[in-house]
Parts: sequence; C-alpha cells; structure tokens
Amino acid sequence: MSSSTIGLLFAGFVALVLGAELLVRGAARLAASIGVPPLLVGLTIVAYGTSAPELAVSVQASLTGQSGIALGNVVGSNIFNVLFVLGVTATLAPLGIVRRLMRVDVPVMVVVSLFVIIAGADGAIGRAEGALLFVGMMAYTASRIWASRRERFGVRVEPVIPGGTPDATRGRIACAAALLVGLTLLPFGAHWLVNSAVVIAGSLGVSEMILGLTVVAVGTSLPELATSVIASLHGERDLAVGNVVGSCIFNILAVLGLAAIVAPHGLLVPRTALQFDIPVMVAAAIACLPVFFTGRIVSRWEGALFLGYYVAYTAYLVMEVALRKALPTFALAMRGFAIPLTAIALLVTAGRAMFGKPTDRRRLR
Repeated sequence: MSSSTIGLLFAGFVALVLGAELLVRGAARLAASIGVPPLLVGLTIVAYGTSAPELAVSVQASLTGQSGIALGNVVGSNIFNVLFVLGVTATLAPLGIVRRLMRVDVPVMVVVSLFVIIAGADGAIGRAEGALLFVGMMAYTASRIWASRRERFGVRVEPVIPGGTPDATRGRIACAAALLVGLTLLPFGAHWLVNSAVVIAGSLGVSEMILGLTVVAVGTSLPELATSVIASLHGERDLAVGNVVGSCIFNILAVLGLAAIVAPHGLLVPRTALQFDIPVMVAAAIACLPVFFTGRIVSRWEGALFLGYYVAYTAYLVMEVALRKALPTFALAMRGFAIPLTAIALLVTAGRAMFGKPTDRRRLR
C-alpha cells in the first residue's frame, strides 16, 4: 500500500466533504431566495445534500462492480448516523423531537430499513427492487412538500448555512455556481475514494464490505456529523435530528435504490451482512422509537448510550478483521442490543409518568 494510495483516499474525502458543503450551501440559499419554505429546505435539501457523498460513492462503486463498498457504505452510514452522529449531538445538548418526526419520519426510516432485509434475502437487491426504492424516495419527498405547506413548525437553517439573503440576481448566480462546483467535486471525490479503498482492502486482506462499513461510511457521513453538531450548538435541535433521520431515509431509498439500478447484476448482499450488519442498522432505527418518545427528547444519557453501542459495534468489526472470527457471545450481545435499549427507555418513560412531570420542550431552548 503506497503513500499515493493513502493520499488519494484523503483527497477523495476532502473533495466529498467540500463538494457536499458547497452543494448544501448553494442549494439552500438558492431555494431560500426563490421562496421555498424553510422547513422544506432544512429537512430535504440539507438532509439530502449531506448524503450526496454516499450517493456518489455507492453509485460509483456499483458501476465498477464493487457491490460490497456500495452496500457497506449505505448500511455503515446509517448505523453511524443514528448511533454516532445522534449520540454526539445529544451528548452536547438534549435534542427536542418534533411530533411529525415521531409520527411519520422515524416510522418511515424503520420500514425502509426492514425492506432492505426483505429485498436482500435472496442474496441480491435487483434492479426492480432498486427502482421500487427510488420511486419510494420520490413519493416520500412529494409527501414532505405537501406536508410543509400544511404545517407551520419552524426549522431555520441560517445558523447551519451562514450568511444573509443574497441580493437578487448576483446572489442567485453565486449560489448556482457553488452548487455546480459541489456537483463537480462529488464524482471526482467518489472516484478517488472508491479506487483507493479497493487497493487498501486488497493490500490489507480486508473485505470490501468491511471497508465500506467503516472507513468509507464514516468518511461519507462527515457532512451529516458537521451539520448536526453545528445545528445543535446553535440551538437548531429540530434540524439536527431531522438531518439524521432524513439522511438515513435518503441513503436507503435513493442511494441504495440508484446503486441497485446501475449495478450490472444488482447489488450482491453477503450472508454475513444479512445476519449481522443489516439487522444492526434496523435495530438502530427501531431504537429511535422508544428513545424519541421518552419525553419527546433525546437526553444526554441516551446520547451517551448510543455512542456506547457504536463503540461496541466498531469493536466487533475490528475483532472480525483481526481475529477473522468474532467472539460468539459478543455477536449475540450486539444482535440483541435493541432489547436492553428499549427496556431502559420504557423504564425511564414509566418512571417519568409515575414520579416526574412531562418534559417541557421550552427548557431545551
């Protein structure tokens, strides 16, 4: 493994993060300048824009036959988004959860995560299933547009996307230019990242799936991490949570859908992914339900718990690579991690109902 390969990997990450940043800034400011509702900007353009690196990498990997990287990137990114990004963000400041996220968006995230297991049960996610996922993305986005015109809970994106409203034509041209530069950087970054990742996986004897679940997934999820942390620090906690949930939904419906469509023979799904990694992704999504309903906040201790689970999951992958066979008891504990988390959340909910007062979201402001 040469230094040039590592340099190419680093350059790919930089291009992806910078491209996504320019894409999000340009698209959000352009949308705001033409009167698109702030809620729609925050929960679609920001969430989808931060997932642009995952889209670029998975599609590029599918076109070149690296199904492991394409699938591992999506699964690993969703696990990272829920357990690490949400965990870090909640640890910094308790996160208030808007009612629509609990009633609509989180259940959608759970359903589409379960669909991945169903679609991949035969060992591959075919083009027809990919097309179904992508149609689901269009339907979900359309429903958000419709709902944003009927609901008026405010999600502002100014603290995450710095700068005032651009002055008419000149501002719109600058926004469009930033958007185009971002779109240009993304495919270059994806190409460099995928090629270098394949070389590194071969030299280390690590499967493409493992590399996709770890290095590639974390690298492509950096925009989500940066956006949610900045949003939380600026008090925009609804946006921080919406970014995570929206990105997870986009990763499955759009990224995985398009990757399966462009793959010559569909996306191959390894048996180990079906038995462990994808169930962990589903469990992480399901774990959001009781946690989000616990007083309608994600508290600091719950964020720390999510972080602990991500550390345990990463430790499992490291042992899988280092020992070639992870400890059976560790694997069993990881597969059942949603059970203790759900039990803890339900106990806390019952305790608050019996001995405490309902959480007032105004205290989080």
